[in-house]
Amino acid sequence: MGISSHELHVEFPQYKDLIQELKSNDLKFSEKLQEYTHLDHEIEGLEKRDSPIGDDKLHRMKQKRAQLKDDLYQVLISNAKAS
Repeated sequence: MGISSHELHVEFPQYKDLIQELKSNDLKFSEKLQEYTHLDHEIEGLEKRDSPIGDDKLHRMKQKRAQLKDDLYQVLISNAKAS
């Protein structure tokens, strides 16, 4: 299994401009995006280095990343509808 990019603008290219706008103008979105990006890079690094980490811990990290991505997506769709 390959390691794929989970960066938000890659996951949701249709919202690329909105992501940038919210990142600049919405502190809560920006903080959550920063947390998501940090966690994504941490997971990617662990997978690339095949670092010793328990499957359980890696699974929890991926679940947290998925939850953050879902939260960010909900903000994106509600802001896209508002504009």
